Amino acid sequence: MSHLEQSFLDDAILEVLPELPAVDRNILKDHLESIGVEIYDDLRFVTEADLMKALKPVQARKVLSVWKQKYLTPEKSSPSSVEASSTHSLSLHTVSPQSSSSTSSGSPGLDTQWDDNFEIPWSKFPEELIHSLELGRRPSPRLRRQMVRIVVAEMMGKCRHVGERHATDVAKKMVAKYPKSLQDIIEGDIIGTGYYSIVKQLQNRIENEKRTTTTTKIRKRKHWDDDSDTDVVPLEERAAMQDTYGCINWNVKFLPIGETQVGQQQKMEKLQNMYQHSDANSKEVTCLMKSTFYTQRQHVNQGKSINCLREEWPFLFDELGMIVHFKELTDIDIKETLTHNLDLKGKRLLNYLTTVCVHKSKRFHQTYARLQRMRGQQSGCSEDVKEMLLLLLSYFDEKEESMFFHVDDTCLAEEVELGQVPLTPTIIVCGQSCYSSTRYMLSLDRNLVNTNISSFISALWLMFGSYYCFNIHYPSELASTLEFLQRLKNDTVLPTELEDEEEDEGEEYEDAEVLYRERAPLRRQNEVHRGSKSRSSSTSSTSSDTSVGGADTPVIQSDDEEVHADTLLLTSVPRTRDEETEEEEEEERCLVTKS
Repeated sequence: MSHLEQSFLDDAILEVLPELPAVDRNILKDHLESIGVEIYDDLRFVTEADLMKALKPVQARKVLSVWKQKYLTPEKSSPSSVEASSTHSLSLHTVSPQSSSSTSSGSPGLDTQWDDNFEIPWSKFPEELIHSLELGRRPSPRLRRQMVRIVVAEMMGKCRHVGERHATDVAKKMVAKYPKSLQDIIEGDIIGTGYYSIVKQLQNRIENEKRTTTTTKIRKRKHWDDDSDTDVVPLEERAAMQDTYGCINWNVKFLPIGETQVGQQQKMEKLQNMYQHSDANSKEVTCLMKSTFYTQRQHVNQGKSINCLREEWPFLFDELGMIVHFKELTDIDIKETLTHNLDLKGKRLLNYLTTVCVHKSKRFHQTYARLQRMRGQQSGCSEDVKEMLLLLLSYFDEKEESMFFHVDDTCLAEEVELGQVPLTPTIIVCGQSCYSSTRYMLSLDRNLVNTNISSFISALWLMFGSYYCFNIHYPSELASTLEFLQRLKNDTVLPTELEDEEEDEGEEYEDAEVLYRERAPLRRQNEVHRGSKSRSSSTSSTSSDTSVGGADTPVIQSDDEEVHADTLLLTSVPRTRDEETEEEEEEERCLVTKS
């Protein structure tokens, strides 16, 4: 079930519990998906017991009452069941008169069908924008943002609770009228549905508008420094503060059926013994890692140090073990998915970086020339991935030293000067460059956790997977590149509006603090944090609230084509309308000065 097809759950939940906080709403939505709710008709099979894991008893009964009446068709229900449901609903509405008005089908604020007759306010668009649309030209980022703001204002004037389905329907209409100007296209190919970037911009603007009126605020995570003692924070509170984007089993609450604490301990010790033998049965290791996933997550979420985790779960830092853990955590095979998508999308991205971007920045051109000298005549998928990643780091103005640490090709593990290695997951390159190296290591918290990685791609996904498996925040100095890789890992192409750096340099997008995204990892921070004192340390003195491309998606764009940088920045801070107005006025003054 795609992300766009899941939007009906938002409407179904908001219709009954519009006051439900966003966090609880998303938890309920994820839970409904996990038990198999895929279409509206499935809601009639949901029981009170199903909802008790995500809602309070009264909330669960209220939801069931409305859903069973609305989604239980006459052909599928008996008169007695309808009568009983009506009686139950009446009793609930008697207790809570406010809920009656909020769930009334006649309420204009909750009319989920208003978008069928919604008219795009073309007449309100700026003349410059209309001119571009009529000529089939792609509007500038500034005009596109204006268009989104006008459309969202009109949408929210029709309905208080605008859902993703509404944004999708409106985006379809807009792209259908002006496909040449608004459709998602790369090198002549329509990307996905062709209107996804418009949908996401509409959603981001809607979220910003809702944020100014909602009374329930999402608690932002505090900033820790070297001296802060996070051990005093209870596990339950730490879990509430931690981001769990995309992790379907981040904090497992119960042991698997038939398992005991004693049994888990015995299996952990067996895995430790098997790790000492190079001929360990991979199928048995996989089975044991799956069955002990509960205990692994308990230890990670309790904030145990990397050294302690490595002693207790050595396979967790090995390719086989991390694949199993990541799969249980996110339901994604990280090695297979990332490798497949690098092969599928990497070539096109590399081609764009080396043919278009190389001419737009002197610094980027110098990086490209240096990499070409190091690469020489080497060819192949692995070499392309190395070049693509290094060019991405350069494009996002992020330092290679934050991701790679170079040592001599004959360097032994105990000879690595770990005091100079970043605290965050770092690939130790045994050689002068990634191109000449045939051996890699992985460092976490300045601890070598894997000292014999034979391929660059394996080192890459092990490094990336460590952020998920060990609750490590993206460091601000690598956030854009890692979030770009995150999209490759997600096996999705999410086209987004791309900013022309030459035309609108320094101008930010419509800010969007997107709190929940499919399979996105921990929110970006200035520090590494895993809920324990030993894992809290500052890694940057710069602010994490901004990055390349502003609060929306970092972008790559040429004069005649667009390449969508499938990345997601999760920690932008919404600007006020006054700030937006000041920024636009400053832009106009700059344009007048230039002319």
